[in-house]
Amino acid sequence: MKRFEFVLSISSQQYLQYYRGSVRQVLAQSTTGATVQFPAALLTPFVSTAGISGRFVLTCDDHGKGAELKRY
Repeated sequence: MKRFEFVLSISSQQYLQYYRGSVRQVLAQSTTGATVQFPAALLTPFVSTAGISGRFVLTCDDHGKGAELKRY
């Protein structure tokens, strides 16, 4: 299992690109410096009127499949 921790701050205006489908992948830098890419659809449960912000953990198998995103 791979685990990536990172901080996101996406305004509601910026999130519209993901919502409309013009941007399908999110790129974030983990706390270890690694670049993480994951489907924008994983952010849907965390959207508020202000957008998305907080510390997140992305877990997936060793092949990058079965991604799960949690806020902590």
